Amino acid sequence: MNLSDPADRLLIDHLRRRSAASVSELMDLLGVTATAVRQRLNRLMADGLIGRQLDRPTDGEATGRGRPSYRYSLTERGRSGAGDNYQDLAQAMWQEIRSIPDPAIRAGAVKRVANRLAERYSPSIDGEDLKQRMLEMTRLLGEREVPVELDESSGLPVLTLLACPYPKLAENDRTVCAMEKVLLSEVLGEAVRLSECRLDGGGCCSFTPSRGDRRREPTESLPKVTLSDDLHATDGTAGAVEIVLAEEAVR
Repeated sequence: MNLSDPADRLLIDHLRRRSAASVSELMDLLGVTATAVRQRLNRLMADGLIGRQLDRPTDGEATGRGRPSYRYSLTERGRSGAGDNYQDLAQAMWQEIRSIPDPAIRAGAVKRVANRLAERYSPSIDGEDLKQRMLEMTRLLGEREVPVELDESSGLPVLTLLACPYPKLAENDRTVCAMEKVLLSEVLGEAVRLSECRLDGGGCCSFTPSRGDRRREPTESLPKVTLSDDLHATDGTAGAVEIVLAEEAVR
């Protein structure tokens, strides 16, 4: 939830404290007319951040004709959108993975992260052939605002990420590239190789199938994927680690 308007943030924070409020309360809070408050509320309701309930009079209160009276409160989306600090959390967690001294244990942790992400993506990827699955992956990444292209001019479809999904992580640690490679292999059901990488001077990051379009059987495993990457530390030093990830079938 990105509230760039200070008045929106003020209103949302007020509803977090009060749980619900009327138009007249919000007029006092924002110092604007009832029409301006309703326009703002309608926009926030359209965004799914606020809902409203009919304000029924209590016993003994007079009722009359005219505009219905409502009380406004945050929706589940409005309540859960309080923070957007995922980048800091991801960087801290990734640094912990990176600090694991044993390469085999570190590789296992990377693979488990990739597998967990694959579990989230796989239900949306069910194409019968590789091209179909890569098209579905292109759509899925687009929904997550990752610009991506699918190029079939070379015979095999090539998935090109025009922007890195994890830029802050990747610029300091190329193990992220290894994770992305395993993730795509798992979801697509075909081993892929990183045929072009921004960290190597390429214009984009491109993933190419390592073999032809052959849908694997449920008991068949992907071939072993070996990645040798430089891990760039934040202080500019660099080391090399050999990560061997034996990818198991997910379908």
